[in-house]
Amino acid sequence: MPTPNKAASVAELTDAFQSSNAAVLTEYRGLTVAQLKTLRRSLGENAQYAVVKNTLTKIAANQAGITALDEHFAGPTAVAFVTGDPVESAKALRDFAKENPNLIIKAGVLDGKALSADEIKKLADLESREVLLAKLAGAMKGKQSQAAALFQALPSKLVRTVDALRAKQAEQGGAE
Repeated sequence: MPTPNKAASVAELTDAFQSSNAAVLTEYRGLTVAQLKTLRRSLGENAQYAVVKNTLTKIAANQAGITALDEHFAGPTAVAFVTGDPVESAKALRDFAKENPNLIIKAGVLDGKALSADEIKKLADLESREVLLAKLAGAMKGKQSQAAALFQALPSKLVRTVDALRAKQAEQGGAE
């Protein structure tokens, strides 16, 4: 029979899995409390980094419908629950892991899809959502101006063709 504290912890973790866009499992063995505090700050307001118990977290993940992470619940585990842009959080974790090799990214889940550590690093290499949207808007604006020029060219070309036909008919009419 689970204790009320454990049941509350599982419920809280289940809620965290369900309400987050992404979750990243890490191993933090060898990191100091100060380093963990720095990591939490670097993740920003859109992510919550929590040191968790493997058994309770595995149960919570399964209750949230996430079974792909089961094999990664071994050793000292912490989870970054991401509610904002997953790219920013992946970058923060990657950058922190470069400076502190004791932080190991194990695996993660993004919108219900399991991610390996390599896929999380690839996610970190992406540009932020705002930059991608700005590039998309610029490309769309460029295509719109090209389309406008094309649509403008068609009527003017038609007018020039009709004028040329009239001039040719006038020449042929005057030559007879």
